[in-house]
Amino acid sequence: MPPYAVLALAIVVEVVATSAMKASEGFTRLGPSVLVLVGYGIAFLLLAKTLDRIPLGIAYAVWAGGGIVLVALIAWAIYGQRPDFAGFVGMGLIVAGVLVLNLLSKTSVH
Repeated sequence: MPPYAVLALAIVVEVVATSAMKASEGFTRLGPSVLVLVGYGIAFLLLAKTLDRIPLGIAYAVWAGGGIVLVALIAWAIYGQRPDFAGFVGMGLIVAGVLVLNLLSKTSVH
């Protein structure tokens, strides 16, 4: 699998685990709590698998930026937590930063 595909999968799994954390109600519900622990384990394993082919700083920037935006969208869709204008601007800047790192920086692997 291409390294960025593995990284994308890691982000999706991490976002599912983070969303389950809300549903775990402070780790008082077994099912969502298990999903959090297993999901984070799988997500970190997948992230680690990309680090021999994607520089650490780039991988983590993509991981964090993608996770922030996806979690915010899921929180909006599932929990009704709509970001305000400043929140949308901030997420746009995060996406722009990840794009700059990947498209323009010589640090990234192309």
